[in-house]
Amino acid sequence: MSEHPQHTVVVPASIDMVSLLGPNDEHLTLLEKAFDTDLHVRGNQITMRGEVAEMALAERLLDELVTIIRTGQGLTAETVERAITMLRAETTERPADVLSLNILSNRGRTIRPKTLNQKRYVDAIDKHTVVFGIGPAGTGKTYLAMAKAVQALQAKQVNRIILTRPAVEAGERLGFLPGTLSEKIDPYLRPLYDALHDMIDPETIPKLLTTGTIEVAPLAYMRGRTLNDAFVVLDEAQNTSPEQMKMFLTRLGFGSKIVVTGDVTQVDLPSGVKSGLRVVEGILDGIEDVSFNRLTAGDVVRHRLVGKIVEAYDEFEAESQARAVPDGPSGREGRR
Repeated sequence: MSEHPQHTVVVPASIDMVSLLGPNDEHLTLLEKAFDTDLHVRGNQITMRGEVAEMALAERLLDELVTIIRTGQGLTAETVERAITMLRAETTERPADVLSLNILSNRGRTIRPKTLNQKRYVDAIDKHTVVFGIGPAGTGKTYLAMAKAVQALQAKQVNRIILTRPAVEAGERLGFLPGTLSEKIDPYLRPLYDALHDMIDPETIPKLLTTGTIEVAPLAYMRGRTLNDAFVVLDEAQNTSPEQMKMFLTRLGFGSKIVVTGDVTQVDLPSGVKSGLRVVEGILDGIEDVSFNRLTAGDVVRHRLVGKIVEAYDEFEAESQARAVPDGPSGREGRR
């Protein structure tokens, strides 16, 4: 018999054990691996054997999963893994509160934050007038900002949504292209347009675009305007110059909210041109009602392999930079 202590958790009778434990006990297996604890199930009782601290965490996780099930949303292996990650991070926020926050529902699909940093980012959008979401691809920074914009429009907090990107490609000549507005949306703006289809019934989008309730346009279209009663999202902001960033931020009108998203590691500007996103934090840091939020590879919500790929590239680039650091004032490369 093991010397490890034993503890029994009684799951409320109202909870379906198959939902909790997962198909073929998939969730149970994740728990055992995550907490290095032996788990045995009999009816609605789960008996644990392992280190006291690990069993306490496992019990907290079960409590979170029960709370999530009670919200009516399904429990998936991905949800279980994200809840485990949050518990391990020892944050004050409850995983169930993060993973059950509904931003938007459309055609049976619900958009909600999936990580703690995403929840903090979404909360920042609620609390501040100007919010920056900075992080790698796949962290949901643009998607969540757009969902919050649609939510604000539906709640009549704003009268219109403006989605914009700096046109690093030849998007400035958009007005000379033939066809309707939706047909001539620049390929560079297409990802924003496509994301709208997840959030709004597609048949209503052309009318919203035609009436100007939703505008999808290159950043150059913002010059000289004051944007009142609008939710404005600037995407790919790492490709703005400092002058463009200043121009954009000073478009802010009354009753409006601005969210700026970008990835400072993916700058496509010509050599010698500084990124407006890289310098803006040093300029605006500490200004009231402006919030900077960082997302990391751990917040990537695409296929789980994408997060590992992003981390691997980050490590590779960090090692490459370390090797290229000059060795002292003589300028010689560092010894290898």
